Amino acid sequence: MRQAIIDGAPETARSLAESGIKSGVDPLAAIHEGYAAGMSYVGDQFAQRLMFLPDMVASAEAMKAAMEVLDPELKRLGTDLPSAGRVVLGTAKGDIHEIGKSLVGTLLGASGFQVHDLGVDVPPEKFAEAAHELRADVVGISALLTTTMKEQRKLIELFDREKLRPGIKVIVGGAPVTRNWADEIRADGFAKDAIRALELVRQLVQGQAAKAD
Repeated sequence: MRQAIIDGAPETARSLAESGIKSGVDPLAAIHEGYAAGMSYVGDQFAQRLMFLPDMVASAEAMKAAMEVLDPELKRLGTDLPSAGRVVLGTAKGDIHEIGKSLVGTLLGASGFQVHDLGVDVPPEKFAEAAHELRADVVGISALLTTTMKEQRKLIELFDREKLRPGIKVIVGGAPVTRNWADEIRADGFAKDAIRALELVRQLVQGQAAKAD
């Protein structure tokens, strides 16, 4: 299972998940010791520039294929994955790019987060509605075009007006997005790639939990 993720082989990952269920393998063990372990390895390799974006995308697709089989089984057994936090993701209004955003969602899901992906071309109001209804810990908005980056500012201004912040953290990303831009619009965080996004969300959620304690 771990190797299927490293190889970026969705059909193999799916087949192994199905075989595992039939032979009585604990789906949580399959995830933690197999698939998630594979994604962790891929993430480390990506961070060291030993694997590249196409490799990461292929591994994410393999992880997604396995989880499509394992998620229903977890729900059937009543042993759903414990949530590390709730995250709402989406691509900014006017933008239809989603590879990076989807990859972030896959990594977060594999790491135990409940991820609600709103898709592409998402207006600020839809982010706010979903964040409020789902009691999200973090909202991530991606922009792949310089012309849609302004939607990130609009989202943060809306969250501030509706007093959703600081309770809900807003992070930004996308090819043209920089740390300076994130600072200018007063985002709660910025990540240049999916691995850094995962670490950022972990830090923000853990910080929220520490404050609650």
